[in-house]
Amino acid sequence: MSDFNSRLARVLPAWQWLRKYNAETLKSDLLSAFIVIAMLVPQGMAYAMLAGLPPVMGLYASVIPMIMYALVGGSPTLSIGPVAIISMMTFATLNPLFEVGSAAYIQAACLLAVMVGIISLLLGIFRFGFLIQLISHPVIKSFIIASALMIAIGQLKFVLDIPLKANNLPEFLYSFWKYMGQTHFYSVLLGVAAILFLIYAPKIINSNAIRERVRGSGFILKALPLVLVIGSIALVYSLHLQQIGIKTVGEIPSGFPPIQFPEWNAQLVLQLLPGAAMIAMISFVESLSIAQATALQQRSHLNSNQELIALGLANFGAGVSSSFPVTGSLSRTVVNADAGAKTPMAGVFTSIVIVIVSLYFTGFFQDLPLAVLAATIIVSIWKLVEFQSFKETWRYSKADGLAMWVTFFGVILIDISTGLIIGIVSTFILMLWRISRPHIAVIGLLEGTQHFRNIQRHQVRTAPHVLSMRIDENLTFLNANTLKGFFINQVSQNPQLKHVVVNCSSISSIDLSALEMLEDLNLELKKLNICLHFSEIKGPVMDKLQHSKLLQHLNGKVFFSHYLAMQELAPELT
Repeated sequence: MSDFNSRLARVLPAWQWLRKYNAETLKSDLLSAFIVIAMLVPQGMAYAMLAGLPPVMGLYASVIPMIMYALVGGSPTLSIGPVAIISMMTFATLNPLFEVGSAAYIQAACLLAVMVGIISLLLGIFRFGFLIQLISHPVIKSFIIASALMIAIGQLKFVLDIPLKANNLPEFLYSFWKYMGQTHFYSVLLGVAAILFLIYAPKIINSNAIRERVRGSGFILKALPLVLVIGSIALVYSLHLQQIGIKTVGEIPSGFPPIQFPEWNAQLVLQLLPGAAMIAMISFVESLSIAQATALQQRSHLNSNQELIALGLANFGAGVSSSFPVTGSLSRTVVNADAGAKTPMAGVFTSIVIVIVSLYFTGFFQDLPLAVLAATIIVSIWKLVEFQSFKETWRYSKADGLAMWVTFFGVILIDISTGLIIGIVSTFILMLWRISRPHIAVIGLLEGTQHFRNIQRHQVRTAPHVLSMRIDENLTFLNANTLKGFFINQVSQNPQLKHVVVNCSSISSIDLSALEMLEDLNLELKKLNICLHFSEIKGPVMDKLQHSKLLQHLNGKVFFSHYLAMQELAPELT
């Protein structure tokens, strides 16, 4: 039976926690589900609007996807659903192709989710999850900051009630200059009031005086967006604010999301494919980062390929249930974990409540002002816009700092998808540049030890007839010529040279181009009566060198340690 359970758990991870589910776990999961709902309802509707879709689709995006992840995913607290960045990428992918809000636009959004799901699913099944993780963290961080900035300024069109365009910063500034004279005063007033409420209400509730007197202040704090939504609906309804031009969500259809495969054709699939690939990549990176953080805290196991499969099924479920691409939400996951969620069943309970809201309470939200929804997005997303990381990264690594700035300007000046591609390409170019210019140190013996260090950093002993050097990089076709040039310069500057010893302790691989370079170098040094030696070659590297001509024709020796090499070649040092 245990073998059956282990096999079933590999296919269906939910089997592991379902077998041990009890009343205490049920209570914790149910409580956390209701706390997450307080955030999810306004966020889901806002993010659907951000994607250019009807608000109800934001509710649909949290039903089937969350259930699918609960069955297949590995994180007990990861909250799957709509998030700001993926919504913005959805808008950026679809906006150039279709009229926002049209039937074709909505169908394409559903198809986009299905494609994201299929891409993620295939990558997970064939264990290609490592490919998506090749994007550097500085590029991802810069992409998130730049996207958050564009998301925030893009929402100003609802606060100002003017037709701003925000695919990039120049387009936004031009449209703002063109339409700023048509700004709607009451929308601005309502939007600014909502922003101030979301900024200062948490500070008041977090004050010591309130926390000591009010029980459950933590729950109130998390439910503030929902409180704002309910309060603004009541304000619009009681004061008839629509008569003075306040725009609202309008009629929201009720009912369970229809289950159907979106309309598609080969041409549309090809048009959406680049955007789907980008969304799948960012979706996985964001979701896995959040899941890994919670897994580390809870000491739970997480498999990246399994997470890809779970995310793929969640997105496929979103697409066939009239929704758009989804991923893990950082804010809701943190709240879910803090509220005490024990298993993914908390997500299932959340989905059930969302279904009830979709069936019976959508009419309640029709008077919700668009300016208030925009305010919730601006406040929540603006926390991600911080430029300190640019300064810190630049101080630590100029290459990573350059990649961050290139990504940032690509996103804000062109568009988010192109900016991300530019960032990824720049990372690989900088990585190749770094590999092609490896750190090479001429080393000497530290007095009274058996250790060798860089002659430019330490007081060391050297012998004029021996050149000791350490290459701190794998040897490849990218740096073979650079290395040969370094050898030539060193040999030409030292007429007394009789031995060259290469310390290989930092070399994990030598490709064919680098091997041929070493073979040529060995022959050229032999003509000059200079012996080429190697020390501290790693086992896997030695295994390959045994099958090469280099060791067969080497005019020097291979030493187990660099100290042994110096004992034989320069005994006066040791």
